[in-house]
Amino acid sequence: MSTRQQAPIPLALSRNMPEGLKTIVADCLAHRCRYFVDVAANFPEECLYVLNNICEQALKKAILHRKNAYFYKTENGARVGDLFMSLIHTCELNKANPFEYLTQLQKHAGELSSEPDSWMPWNYRDMLQRTNAP
Repeated sequence: MSTRQQAPIPLALSRNMPEGLKTIVADCLAHRCRYFVDVAANFPEECLYVLNNICEQALKKAILHRKNAYFYKTENGARVGDLFMSLIHTCELNKANPFEYLTQLQKHAGELSSEPDSWMPWNYRDMLQRTNAP
């Protein structure tokens, strides 16, 4: 008597979408954005929806970081890279220049150690004004 095992059904096939799905599946828009850039001058409002998509931008950051992480030599190096990537992205979300922010942290290391929560990317400018005020 032979037992024959059935091959598992792949769950990630494109035809395995649930019936009655009420969302739009967009997958990765990176390659499609090129076409929107080409016609953005003629259709600025419509193209803006695709070209400033915050979810797509966040995904691009994660993908870029994953690609760059292949070149870390040690686990500690990867931790440091993760920390800086997170910090840089947080600065960008708070409209702070990451290089300027990190420079100010170095210049004000003493104040930073006593009040670290006041030197976060979203409020460090207020601290700079207080420390530089006469």
